[in-house]
Amino acid sequence: MKRSTMTPAQTFNEDQRIRWNGTDGEYWTSNQDRLDRTLAPVSGPLLAFAQPRAGSIVIDVGCGCGATTIELARAVGPSGRVVGIDLSEPMLAVAMERLRMFANATCLLGDAAELPLRDLGAELIVSRFGVMFFGDPVTAISNLRTSLVARGRMRFACWRPINENPWLQIPLHAVYEHSPRLPKPDPEEPGPFAFADTARVTRILAAAGFTAPSFTPLDIQMDLAAGGTLEDAVFQSSAMGPAKRALADQPDDIRAAAIESIRHALTPYASAAGVNLPGAVWLVAADKAS
Repeated sequence: MKRSTMTPAQTFNEDQRIRWNGTDGEYWTSNQDRLDRTLAPVSGPLLAFAQPRAGSIVIDVGCGCGATTIELARAVGPSGRVVGIDLSEPMLAVAMERLRMFANATCLLGDAAELPLRDLGAELIVSRFGVMFFGDPVTAISNLRTSLVARGRMRFACWRPINENPWLQIPLHAVYEHSPRLPKPDPEEPGPFAFADTARVTRILAAAGFTAPSFTPLDIQMDLAAGGTLEDAVFQSSAMGPAKRALADQPDDIRAAAIESIRHALTPYASAAGVNLPGAVWLVAADKAS
């Protein structure tokens, strides 16, 4: 399909596909261990919240390099099945390699809005930060719903607003000392904080055929150094998230000055335990409506 005939949602999804099969996918595959350690404070609570049942079928949306897929495969056991979904071919290649020892896990490459998921017979859909980037979230979640049995469940983690997430806000504000501010996102625009508004999430899930969701706040400490040094934290802060977007296309001198400002901003948080800053997450629960 030519871009000129695409809807805005399809255009966004295509841009996501290009990014995650290009530079973003390369970054995540190259830094898989580091990123797994950084996001570990979310993974354990999400799995406890989702309560995957032994012997059941579970779908892992936006499974990336497979960290959550592995834990789900362990939880459902050999009589269960886990299907990881992602649009990044390089990340799924890593996931499939890591999942070789799990005969009960498979991966599907593609857009959650378009993959044929009907009648998979899943009891549970889980996602760790994989649902906020759909160009058309109602269409994507409606399609995911087709995979569920009656009374099937959806459990996911999404970020609360950026002002409750200093681990992303502090590096971004350090970059803003040198580069223009990012445009304020439209409330309906996909992105890392697109599901921060509980009213919007409730509306999307209802339109996609789910019951009214519950929202459980999860407050965590995010180690930007992933167990390493201040320099590791500076690298990670400038290579992902809003700070990375603010630095995109900036000249070398601006980037160097911004990175020095990030280093200065993170120094007070550095300790023998890493570089820990607060993070704020919603754990969201909804069930398939009858």
